[in-house]
Amino acid sequence: MTAKVYFGSIQHGRDAAFASLGAKLLKLLEHLDFSTIEKNDKVAIKMHLGFHDGYQTVPVFFVRRIVKAVKEVGGWPFVTDNPTSIYNAVDRGYTQETCGCPLIPVAGVKDGYTKSVKVDFKNVKEIDMGGVLHDADVLIDLTHSKGHANCGYGGAIKNIALGGYSGPSRWNKIHGVENTYPWWNDKKCSPEHAQKLVETCPYNALSYDKEKHKLNIMRFACHVGNCNECLEADKDVGCLDLRPEQFEAFQEFMAIAANKILETFDEKKRFFINVAIDITPHCDCLGIIQPAVVPHIGILASRDIVAVEQATLDMIAEKGLIESEIPSYFKHTNLNPKADLHPFQRLWGPYKNPYLVTKHAEKLKMGTRKYSIEEILPPAKTMKMKPPKQEFERAPSFF
Repeated sequence: MTAKVYFGSIQHGRDAAFASLGAKLLKLLEHLDFSTIEKNDKVAIKMHLGFHDGYQTVPVFFVRRIVKAVKEVGGWPFVTDNPTSIYNAVDRGYTQETCGCPLIPVAGVKDGYTKSVKVDFKNVKEIDMGGVLHDADVLIDLTHSKGHANCGYGGAIKNIALGGYSGPSRWNKIHGVENTYPWWNDKKCSPEHAQKLVETCPYNALSYDKEKHKLNIMRFACHVGNCNECLEADKDVGCLDLRPEQFEAFQEFMAIAANKILETFDEKKRFFINVAIDITPHCDCLGIIQPAVVPHIGILASRDIVAVEQATLDMIAEKGLIESEIPSYFKHTNLNPKADLHPFQRLWGPYKNPYLVTKHAEKLKMGTRKYSIEEILPPAKTMKMKPPKQEFERAPSFF
């Protein structure tokens, strides 16, 4: 089957409000059809509110319009994320007053209000879902589409797969599952050689514990495939074995974790909105202002999480990288636009294929990768429409 994805482009055919992205969002919400939200339903708007100095999350302007639309059908919306992001969200402009609804930590103020769910994936038996998210009647997965160091891309699936769980599950179980694959042979590797490998990595992805004779890798910092300096240093020893399937484990686990959350909601009460503007190389977890490495796209929305992710990734692929905006610390970026790689693979390395998560999600029957785009208020249409009379500051004001 083919899923419908609604799209509002950042481009507009008139320099007027009726043709701009704000108006397009309202039309997108009409097409998503919030009428399946019942009166008094508790509506979780799952976002990533970012950290510290990172302001490039979903603009509160959009959040407020979504909140208003939920209230109009009788729902009780609230924004939810991890406790730290909720606590300092005011630094990035998110408050109950600006959003129009409460901001509630996904697993309570101490990150301990959880619902254990079984996963049995690799060495992980269970993970702890945020109890607040589990209790909700409706899910609006509102996501800032951007790059991600572990998997190339962070979108709607990542937003709930990681952000929907408590910190210990997120950081100690989902992150790090790649290392359940053997990748380092300690018998072949002397302490001296291990230290040499650490020193060759330009991204500080490797560290060595001399007392335990253990080499550790931070997969989010590894650019293998683009950067192969450790493999080059190891070619005469052969103690390293870095493979694509090790990185893919994280993608598969994300699909599994996201699916567990979707299973708690009626299919008619799940909505997915990807805001593809300010498309940065890193996740919003980094907590810094970043250059946008892909041109602004717009907003995509669907009832199908897989379709909206696939469509967003395809649009990012079509736009390509803005090479002049790639940070200088990406020392091994593949600058060949004709390479058979997604732009985020060119940035993070070919092993971090962002399409893998949609492949695994489709296998879990979370949705379909086959989609059709319905563009809302396309520029070609609005440029032919007669605009209303333009007004500048004519409402009641200080004069």
